[in-house]
Amino acid sequence: MPYKILIVEDNENNRSLFRDILTFHGYGVAVAADGHEGVALARELMPDLILMDIQMPGMDGMTAGAILKTDPQTSGLKIIALTSFAMRGDLEKFLSAGFDGYLSKPISTRELPDMVKRWLEEDQP
Repeated sequence: MPYKILIVEDNENNRSLFRDILTFHGYGVAVAADGHEGVALARELMPDLILMDIQMPGMDGMTAGAILKTDPQTSGLKIIALTSFAMRGDLEKFLSAGFDGYLSKPISTRELPDMVKRWLEEDQP
């Protein structure tokens, strides 16, 4: 059974691009356009990995990630922060907020599948 990945991203072009790349590499992919939809889909699907955009209208990625990480049902989900504002200290900020990793945009389409594979394999027996 393929790994399930949830992409939570408000930019339709990014959503489509990430979905197409990861689907091509054999992953099961679901998409959400904002934090509210992302939290609901994460609870429903219990994906193996969530790629969470940080800056979204409505509910941002920091809030959505915090909701998922403080809910006992979803606290074990792996969530990777996606942001276009890469600054010194961001990794530490996202890790301390409960995210499992961080990826700055623009994302290399060639590197994305390998990065996803590494995150999925972390802490595997």
